[in-house]
Parts: sequence; structure tokens; C-alpha cells
Amino acid sequence: MLLEVYGHGGDLATASVRYGVAPGKITDFSANINPLGPPPGVLELLKESLPRITGYPDPGHRALIAKLANILDTDKDCIVIGNGAAENMALALLALSPGKVGVIEPCFSEYRALSRQFGAEVVSVSGTEERDFRAAPEEVERLIKDSDLVFVGQPNNPNGVQYTLDELCRFAEAGERYRTYVVIDEAFIDFIPEANRQSLLGELERYPKLILIRSMTKFYAIPGLRLGYAIAHPETAAAMRGKQVTWSVNALALLAGEACLDAGEDYGRATISLIARQRETLRRELDRLGCRTWPGEANFLLVRLPEGRTAAGMQDALGRRGVLVRSCAMYPGLGERDIRIAVKDEAACAKLLDEMKRALNGGIGK
Repeated sequence: MLLEVYGHGGDLATASVRYGVAPGKITDFSANINPLGPPPGVLELLKESLPRITGYPDPGHRALIAKLANILDTDKDCIVIGNGAAENMALALLALSPGKVGVIEPCFSEYRALSRQFGAEVVSVSGTEERDFRAAPEEVERLIKDSDLVFVGQPNNPNGVQYTLDELCRFAEAGERYRTYVVIDEAFIDFIPEANRQSLLGELERYPKLILIRSMTKFYAIPGLRLGYAIAHPETAAAMRGKQVTWSVNALALLAGEACLDAGEDYGRATISLIARQRETLRRELDRLGCRTWPGEANFLLVRLPEGRTAAGMQDALGRRGVLVRSCAMYPGLGERDIRIAVKDEAACAKLLDEMKRALNGGIGK
């Protein structure tokens, strides 16, 4: 029986019931959240601001939009604030009403789930192991030609790899040529050093059919508040806002978003440094355990267990020990031995490796 009954990691309530471990005692590698926690001062600010829940949030999200517009060097009319990145995906689908949506497997499950929820047919192409589960550019272009809207993960979940800037330009140009919206999901791009980020953020004026979606919940460790944003052509952004339920983003989330953007460069540098260091440690040690990993650049790794082991078996073995990992067996294009693990701090990563070594050496996790 799948642990991911709602299609995602981070479901501590379900894991607690299944494994008999209190949620607060679970070390969660199934959700990809910054292990440093929110930036300094954010939790204190939220406590001080609790009286704000007696008033309505700003339905225009004006203060947060103004900060983002300044940081991103873009027009305020291009920004849509959402209740997490997923709401922005939903707003794009609602506003643009695509009859056919293209996805590149394996990918974030919400692309397919939301598209079907809003009545679209879903078509796909698949990445290959040789390309670290990226699809060939010509296949993506054909997908764009045959669809009304296409989702592209950048870096992609669950493999964590990026397309090159040249490839992204090809996709965006195909979108303009075939009048297809290209939605690039950059939810995890903040975890990549700025010099290595492959993004079309500075090219939005060239591509009116392009939509970028980013998350604030993952990098700033506020998933319980839900906060994300989209950057798009002003007409597209206005159409998306026109489909948004009033007050879908709460006052504390908006306030936290402003505070996170004011956190300064030290928090970002510390996060990126920690993730890079621990990701390489995990890859090295997992390779020694006989696992295969892919060269992801985000705060998670796609891992293939040794022959004879299954994601379900390993998930249960670790779950009973209070460690939660994400099974990827249900991702189209992946298999029963594939799991995804978040990159966390040194102590948590050491615990994961110890428990996986115990399970693998003890013949557990089949």
C-alpha cells in the first residue's frame, strides 16, 4: 500500500499512523525543505504578528509584489502571488484553459493531476537515463507543437537536473512558434548557486507565451504557510489573477514572504553551501552502499537501490526506524527500486546513511 496516499512526500500524519512513530520524532527526507529552517527573525515576527489574523490579508498582495518586482527587476504587473507554487500552476490552467497539456516524465505529479482536474488531456514524452532523465530537445519541441500548454521542471523533480539555457530558449521559441504556453517550474532553483542557474527570467519580454513559477516555501522553509509566485506577460498574469479566489494567500504568509526576502545574502549563501556539501557526501556514501544516484543540483537526490531491494521495502524499513523517504516507484519512467531523498544537515544525513546501511546489510528493505 502506498504511503503517498495524497501523491506527495511530507505526509507525517499518515507515516505516524503506519509506523507508530510520533510526527515530531520522524526525520523527514521525503519533503525537500531547507534544513536551516526559516531565516533568522521570521518565526519571532510571526509570533508578534498573530493579532493580524483578526483582519483580512491584502487581496492585492501589494507589499510582497513590490519587493519581488524590485529583486527580480521586473514589472509588478508581471507577478502573481499564490498559495504555494501549486496554486500558480492551477491558476495558469484555469486562466488559459488548455485542451491538451504536455509533461516530461518523470516529473512533479501535480502537473498531471491538476491538468486532469481541470479537464485537460495529458500527453507526455520521457526523459532517458543517458540524459539523466531529461528529454531530448527535439522531443520537447514536438510536445510543445502538439500541446496547448507544456510544463517543464527546471531543475526537475525528482531527478534534480536542469536543461541548458540554449535548450530553454528552444522551448520558449517553440512556444511562440506554435502558440503554446511553456510553464517552467523553478520551485527549486534558489538552491542552485546563482552562477549555475539556467533561467529565462531576463528573457520574458521576448517570450509572451512563457510563464515562470517559483516557490518560497521550500528555500525559506515555510511549507505550512504556503507561498509561491509566477512571473509572466502582464496579460497572462492578469488572466491568472482573474481566476484566483480572493484572500487565498493569508496575512501571515504574506508577512513571512516579505521578511524572507529581507533575510539578506548570508542566509542564501549558507543554505547553498550546506546543500552542496551534504549532497556530495550523500552521493559518495550511497554509491558505497551499492546505490546509484543522479547528478541533481537541487536539495534532493534521485536514488536507485541495489538489485533485489524495492522502494516500498526500504520505505517501510526506514519508516519503522523513524526515517521517511519518498518512493518514486509510481513516477512514470522510474521503477520499483527508485527513491528520492532530501538533502538535510549533517546529523540528519548521517542518520539516514546509518539506517540505510543497517537495512541493506541486514537484508531488510526488499
